[in-house]
Amino acid sequence: MLRRQKPSAPEHKRNLEAHGGTLSMTHNDTRSFFNFSQLVLSAGNLKSPPVLKHSKITYFEVEILDVQSKKQICIVDKVPPSSTLLDVKHKFHKVCPQWYPSRVGLQLECNGPYLKDSINIQSLAVSSIITLYFTDLGQQVGWTTFFLTEYTGPLLIYLLFYIRLSTIYDQVESTKNFRHPVVHLACFCHCLHYIRHLLETLFVHKFSGGHTPLKNMIKGCAFYWGFTSWIAYYINHPRYTPPSFGHRQVSFAALVFLMCEAGNHFINVALAHQNHSGSKACFPSPTYNPFTWLFFLVSCPNYTYEVGSWISFTVMTQTLPVGIFAFVMAIQMSLWAQKKHKLYLKRFYPEVRRKAAMIPIIF
Repeated sequence: MLRRQKPSAPEHKRNLEAHGGTLSMTHNDTRSFFNFSQLVLSAGNLKSPPVLKHSKITYFEVEILDVQSKKQICIVDKVPPSSTLLDVKHKFHKVCPQWYPSRVGLQLECNGPYLKDSINIQSLAVSSIITLYFTDLGQQVGWTTFFLTEYTGPLLIYLLFYIRLSTIYDQVESTKNFRHPVVHLACFCHCLHYIRHLLETLFVHKFSGGHTPLKNMIKGCAFYWGFTSWIAYYINHPRYTPPSFGHRQVSFAALVFLMCEAGNHFINVALAHQNHSGSKACFPSPTYNPFTWLFFLVSCPNYTYEVGSWISFTVMTQTLPVGIFAFVMAIQMSLWAQKKHKLYLKRFYPEVRRKAAMIPIIF
């Protein structure tokens, strides 16, 4: 019988160490996994916390000072960058109700120009605080009200003189004297002129919602109403004498007057419906309508036709007050035409550089 040999001491020890080492490694791995599991469970959700989004909108503060005393009137705060100057005026009106937006004039400098309502407030900002100077523009009226009042007066005043009120003329002399046909024709042409102005104010002209001081309307009414009274008094007077060349002079002048009135109307329509190519405005170009061909020669043909109407009315009636009024209107229209022509040169230089302002060659 063979006996099982016992391993030697060194070999036995080596086997135990090897077995014990394996057990030790397994035990350590188990403990490490257990600790890692506890860490994961205690940590909870591993998702990163949400990032708070901060607003990047920068608000402005508008400091409004009195232009005379330089004292602070108020501060309009929390003004968004997209706001316009009109928005600032509305907020200013809430703080100071006595000054409504159309009455408020704001400037960057004391002697600077008044800023337009459409200006973006961000374009004025150098820092988060914007300083503006306030001026009270006084009582304001809309442009539609301005023109309707200015043109309604001459229409009614002329008709009062035309019917020859007893408070204006001698009633006996008025009934005896025969009225020359030019008197009736002049009344028709004068009324036609101002009725056209009124209708164009209501249906043709496009106003941007701006305002003008009430004193300007008073000046305009005094000018038009005063001249109309002077003109109508002489033309409708019982002792009025007809033109020197009679029917031929009256007919020719009346024809020119009607042509100028028609041309003025078609030019105003063309200006109200200017052509646009994309976002860039174009200077009005002549169309198949012969009355618009004056655009080839001048940049402001509406003023040309306006002066032509009053010159022909002067020839038709042959009265001194009408001639003086036509002369004053020619000066005023030429000044307006020169001012508008300079604006056209900045915006449409290649198209208007060879044109005159109002009258070819002269202006």
